Order: sequence, then C-alpha cells, then structure tokens
Amino acid sequence: MPAATRPAPGAAPDTGVPRTVLACGEVRTCLLPAGQALDSRAAAQLLRLRADERVLVSERPNLYGRSPDTLTGVDCPLPSANGARVRAVGTVAARASLTEGRVLQTSAYFTLPASGPDHRRPWGDYLVRPGVVEPLGKLPCDAVAAGLLDGGGHGDLDVGLIAGGLLTRLLRHPLLDQRPPLRSRQTRLRWVALTAPPGEAPALERFTLAEDELRTVRLRVPEDIPAADLAGLCDDLALHDWLLTTLVRVLDGIRLGPAAPGPWPPSAPDGGLPPVVRALRPAVDHLLHLWMPRARVSGELAPLWEALEERPGFTRQWLALVQRVRDQLTLHAIPPVRREVEPAS
Repeated sequence: MPAATRPAPGAAPDTGVPRTVLACGEVRTCLLPAGQALDSRAAAQLLRLRADERVLVSERPNLYGRSPDTLTGVDCPLPSANGARVRAVGTVAARASLTEGRVLQTSAYFTLPASGPDHRRPWGDYLVRPGVVEPLGKLPCDAVAAGLLDGGGHGDLDVGLIAGGLLTRLLRHPLLDQRPPLRSRQTRLRWVALTAPPGEAPALERFTLAEDELRTVRLRVPEDIPAADLAGLCDDLALHDWLLTTLVRVLDGIRLGPAAPGPWPPSAPDGGLPPVVRALRPAVDHLLHLWMPRARVSGELAPLWEALEERPGFTRQWLALVQRVRDQLTLHAIPPVRREVEPAS
C-alpha cells in the first residue's frame, strides 16, 4: 500500500505512525485550449505552479511536462458508505501534467493511515508529511474507500474539487488562445487503492464507466508502493481513456460513408476537402500519435495495464478506431466514380 510521503529535508523521522491502508485521488483530463501544441519551453511556463521548484520536462518517449506538487490543507469529514462520520486533517497533494503539448491533466491525491490521534494536532505536524490525511481515531477503511469512489456528500473531503480548481486555474493561463483544434469533453477518473495481503501482487479490481465523463478505479496494491506512483498509473489510465473517448466521439459526430460525387479535382479555396476529411483531420494531427500506454508507469504497477488490455481491450479498441479513421481518409482520397447516362432516344 502506498507509503507515507517522505518528510521534508531536515525534518525529524516520524516514528510510531500507523501504517497507511488507503490512498485516493482524482484526475481531470482535457484537450489544451490552444490552436498549436505547446513546445517544451511553453509547457514549463504553463506548469510552473511554484517558484521554488522546477517543472519536470522529458522528451522520451514523448514530450511530457509535470509540475511540482502543491499542497492543500483539509479539515473535514471523510465520505463513508455506511454513514460513519470520521473527521480527517492533513494535506492533499496536487500536480499538473501536459502530454505532447496537447493534453492537460491535473491530479489530486492523498493517503490515509489506519488510525490517528483522538484530537487535532498543530498544522506543523501535518505539513512535514505532505499528501497524508489523518483520521481522528480509527479509520473504517472499506466504508471510506466506497464513500470516496461514490464521491461523498456536501462538506465531505472531495479531491475532485482540488483537481478541478487547479485545472480551471491553468485553463485561464495567458499562453492559451482558447482555440482548440477539435471539440472534446473533460473526463474525470476517481481512484482508490487498498492494501494487498503480504506477498500478493498488485491488482486492478475494477474499472467502471460510472457516468458520461466519470470513471472509477479500485486497486489493491502492496503497502510499500508510493502514492505518487499510484497517481502516475492513474494519470496514464485517465490519459488513454480520454483519448479513446474523444476519438469515439469524433467518429460518432460525423456521417461516414463514400465520397459524394462532385467536380474532380476539387477547386474550392480550401481544396474542396470533403466534410469527413475536415472532421477527421484534427484527430489525425493532434491525437493519433499520443497512444503510448505505460510510458511513465512504475515497473511494479505496469502489469496492471494487462487487465485493461484483456477486457475491455483498450489498445485493441484504439487500433480499430484508428483503422476506421484511415479507411475513411483513404476512401475520400479516391476520385468518386461517375457513370455517364446516355439520353433516351
């Protein structure tokens, strides 16, 4: 199970703390509202959430930027499926990432120990353990895990609000011209991870399309998996689920079929591109090259992708959709066949 985040440099080691039994997070994913993809320099400027830490930028196997973590202090009840009222205090970690200068994600997450003190401690005690939220008393782990996946009620801890607030902030950045190349929707992926029994391999127990834009994931992982690695896995799942969802909607939103007869070659100012080609071209330019599962998932968690490849078959569905796009572009690149009808005698 995710271990508590390391103390800040120079902080005394935290001993006697109950082991972490639950981690939770939410990922928001959307198309960057900009006419052109951002290069590495502009990506670093967009993601500079803190002046005291650098943005991580890598170019292999694709262009990727990730912000430093920011912390949000929380003191509120935890969601619970059985109605138990458990107050929790601590900090939620949040970060943002940009893939190929085109897909923006924000992620908020935290871990929970099995129990905490019976009274609230000074804020300094929580700040030396970033990304850890402590319950006051014993944690009803299964009930809270179910409550977190359901989203909780008004006033309960909601990491989605933190991830969504960060996304809203970034979408207003002056670098963005608010002219996305295609229509798309934001998606949310909410996840929980519980402790696996000793010696048991990580497992993806459930992946659910809960609503039109909401997905839920339930994991079972060893205790020593860092929460940041879990967040990285779920960022990757959210990215590729968003790509699938967006490409499906692009194809569903156009009328596919053979090219309509007309003058050939086209002579219109825009080249006379058929409507299907005009609709599909942004997906080809901006989406098709982004499919790269597990590119930045830790080695211990990478095998969890196999469950999604088997059922529902992420990559299999993606390849089928890409082939449909290519078939339509090929079909509309072929001059339409015209039959001359002789006038009746």
